[in-house]
Parts: sequence; structure tokens; C-alpha cells
Amino acid sequence: MSRRLRTLAAALCALPLALAAAPSAQAADPTTMTSGFYVDPNSSAKRWVAANPGDGRAPAINSAIANTPMARWFGSWSGTIGTATGAYAGAADQADKLPILVAYNVYNRDYCGGHSAGGASSPSAYASWIAQFAGGIGSRPAVVILEPDSLGDYGCMNQAQIDEREAMLTGALGEFSRQAPNTWVYMDAGNPAWTNAATMARRLHEAGLRQAHGFSLNVSNYLTTAENTAYGDAVNRELSARYGYTKPFVVDTSRNGNGSNGQWCNPSGRRIGTPTRVGGGAEMLLWIKTPGESDGNCGIGAGSRAGDFLPEAAYKMIYGY
Repeated sequence: MSRRLRTLAAALCALPLALAAAPSAQAADPTTMTSGFYVDPNSSAKRWVAANPGDGRAPAINSAIANTPMARWFGSWSGTIGTATGAYAGAADQADKLPILVAYNVYNRDYCGGHSAGGASSPSAYASWIAQFAGGIGSRPAVVILEPDSLGDYGCMNQAQIDEREAMLTGALGEFSRQAPNTWVYMDAGNPAWTNAATMARRLHEAGLRQAHGFSLNVSNYLTTAENTAYGDAVNRELSARYGYTKPFVVDTSRNGNGSNGQWCNPSGRRIGTPTRVGGGAEMLLWIKTPGESDGNCGIGAGSRAGDFLPEAAYKMIYGY
């Protein structure tokens, strides 16, 4: 059945429920509107394989990493953002596949960590950027991870900066609700080693989680799926007890096959995890960070910049050494 026929059938079946719950209606389920997840044809892993066909590592990187559905990250490097997200969501739609997009351009991004510092030039610039991001997707089905690290990165921020960031995230959720009705947006909630569940539940709620489809865990980190699932459940218990609702969550499994050794910045001995799929203890297990992409100038990525593709790191991550 084509995507459009599936969409029509799903809409007709859901009509009575939608009418009954119109004031708080959620986006349609994009996983039922598509025939699987989209493989980014221009990922850093794909580009490296294409440019290095004679490299002995290329076959393994191509089969184990480059052809696995994973997220594409969007930020200041993406050019005119509405055009960029529109082209990406449009290409996925033409293939009847579900794209995963990461919005990574919040004002004062990675303010306390620094390896990925940058982002929009002001809160108003971010508001314009994220509105165009959502508008580019439009009615096409999509999954969006909203601003990794943004709710964990509070350690050096004052209350005014925290309030400012939460307002930006709340505004972003409003744009997706208004312009991208078939997008599931997951607010990033860090990882179990960063912030306790009660604190994260409060931050999520204050930043507008009720408007989002859910929250994301372990983005660009290495903690096991079991650890993240337990943490997600704990966050939901706090949300239920304090605010009277719970939300689905997703886990980034791209680099958690060996779990964490306690280091977060290009540690050695890590391994790719369960490929992108629905279920697995969370609503979905997703490859959000591309295995082999650097976390910054640190660890086995010394001398690299965040986002650089490191083929040796990718190759070793396939085998876990």
C-alpha cells in the first residue's frame, strides 16, 4: 500500500478519536505513514566510503554504518534552513521512508561544555531559524530530535539564561505543532550519568514537554540501552507524580554496544549498538550520532573537530576495539 493510501486509511480510522480529543491532539504516527527509516545518502560515512573505495576499511564501514538509517544534523552549516529541511524531508518522502532530523542551533549551544559551542546569534534569531526548520518539513512525516544537550547543559548558566533557553525550546515546540503536524518531536533529556531523573523531569516540563511527542536519551553518548530505559522510566515516574502525564522516549544506540567506560569524548573501545528500529524497551532505538564522527578535540579524536568523520574510529567501533 502506498504511503498516501496508508495515511488516508489511518486518518479515517482515527477520526472519531481525533474529534473527541481535538484540544490536545498529537501528530499522526509518522512510522505508519512510511515504509521504514530513511538512509541518509549524504552522511559523512557515505561520503567517506565514496571517496575512498580502495581503502581496506571501506567495505565494513559501508555495510555496518553507512547503510544504517541514522539522523542528519542541521545547524548554521546547513544554509537556508527551510530549504535544507524541506529537501531532506522531501527526498525521504519520495522514497516512502521516515527521516530523522536533529535541530542543533540553539542560542548559546554547548555553553558549558564548549566542544560544540555556537548556535544562533540570539534568541530571536533562533526563533526565526526553528520556525523555518519546521516549515521546511511541513506536512511530510518526520522525526525530530530537538537540541541535544540543551537541558543537561545548565552547570554554568544563571537562572536568566536557563529561563531564556527554556523559552526558546517552548517556542520551537509551538512551531512544530503549528507547521509540521506529522512530525514527532523529542526534546533531548541528556543521559543517566548527567542529571538525576527528578531534575530532568522538572526541566523537561518547564521547557514545554507537554507539547512534544516525547524525549530523547543518550544522544552522542555510550551508556547501555538498559541504563537509558531505566532512566527514561524514572523520568516518567517523576512526570506522572509531579505533573500528571508521561511521554514516550527514544534512545540513541549508535555507539552504546559496549556501554560506557565513563568517558564521553571520543573514548576508545566503544562499539556500534542496535540499528534504528521501533521498540526495544523504548518507543524507538535510533542512530542519532553517526558512529565515527568526532565528539571534539579529545580522546582518540585528538586534533579533530566535533563532527569530523574519523574512519579508523568508525572501523574499530564496528568490532569493539
